[in-house]
Amino acid sequence: MDFRGRKLILFCGDILLLYGSLLFVLMMRYWGVVSWELISQHIGLFSVLYVFWLVLFYIFDAYDLSTDLTLKRINQYFVALCMAFFVGVLFFYLISFSEISPKTILFFHVVLFGVVSLFWRRFFFAKVSRLDPLIIGVIGSDKEALELQQLIRSRSHLGQVCVPLRSVEHLKFHIEEQKLNVIVLPSALFLDPMVIAQVYVCLGKGVVFLDFARAYELFAKRIPLSTIEHLWFLQNIEERDRSFYQRSKRWFDIVISVLLILVTLPLWVLLVVVIKLSDGDSVFYTQERMGKNGQLFSIIKFRTMHTDAERNGPLWATKEDTRITFVGGILRRTHLDELPQLLNVLKGDLSLVGPRPERPNFVELLEAEIPHYHVRHFIKPGITGWAQIKFRYARSVVDSQMKFEYDLYYLKNRTFLFDFLILLKTTHFFLKGES
Repeated sequence: MDFRGRKLILFCGDILLLYGSLLFVLMMRYWGVVSWELISQHIGLFSVLYVFWLVLFYIFDAYDLSTDLTLKRINQYFVALCMAFFVGVLFFYLISFSEISPKTILFFHVVLFGVVSLFWRRFFFAKVSRLDPLIIGVIGSDKEALELQQLIRSRSHLGQVCVPLRSVEHLKFHIEEQKLNVIVLPSALFLDPMVIAQVYVCLGKGVVFLDFARAYELFAKRIPLSTIEHLWFLQNIEERDRSFYQRSKRWFDIVISVLLILVTLPLWVLLVVVIKLSDGDSVFYTQERMGKNGQLFSIIKFRTMHTDAERNGPLWATKEDTRITFVGGILRRTHLDELPQLLNVLKGDLSLVGPRPERPNFVELLEAEIPHYHVRHFIKPGITGWAQIKFRYARSVVDSQMKFEYDLYYLKNRTFLFDFLILLKTTHFFLKGES
């Protein structure tokens, strides 16, 4: 069973539990005497509410299968349930369109669903997700092979089993003996005629052969630079078939940015006043960044640092950066300092989703240190992106390389659906105050 199939089972289980727990609470509330009219009335309204709940669960990683059901995951799920209850209160009591006001039903529904869905997740990770295991043979003993083996072993809760293989010798025997479903080979071996000949005789065995770049893309959702060469870019970074996507994305950026500015306008006024009163200096801060095709533009933010923070030149941001003001620290943790970048989106400098734009002097350094780094400038940078939600704020060249590997994944796989999911996940960072 593939990764998406397991996610679908978990998702469908939640839907069944939502309706099941609602019916159970209705039966308890009315002592088993429930008319079909009452059931249909509640199911109709709660079905609309469930759409918002399921989006909330997605935002709070309820369908992230990369890790088992840890205490941190349970805490996140509890927060999601609390927000689901709050959304339910708004839905039924602030938006007056229904004759029913299920105060008791809503509360006990959320509580019951929370309990049974946690048991469902424990059962899922313990039993269901381990059905039909995926047995993966990884050939090699270098850094990339060892990291991939460790990654696969860390996902044993999904029924993924790693079988280390030293070479392609006796490959047919290993496939039959170990019942391998996938074999991962270093990219260089695909260029070796002797290796290809040994792989060829294994056709018909029901085995999928992957190079390291494709394996990391599937299992880690990033593409390590050490696994690719120039040919990979020629085969995977193609712009011609994305013209409709690019034009439509521009209109999407404009519409969403205008809506967000209108909704958050009172917050803008409040932040202007707070920043101005905190130290009397300027409210906004502009900084030169590199955009699509290397074009420079001025990014707009609410100021979070002292005005003389870079009197000695640009520096990497640090975790406990003394240049940040007290108010600025709050704005950074909540990411509210980035709200003015919506103006950059309207101007066309930024998109809502894309690689994060860097400062020109840092770009010069990173292009000298990180192979192919210029490729991230083939598309318009974004306020948020795949690298931003998967990795922490870059504070070094090493961090920037890791983020670039996530950017490469986005460059290859970007679609409207992927952009929308990234935007949903970004709301989690605003709620958690992560940076």
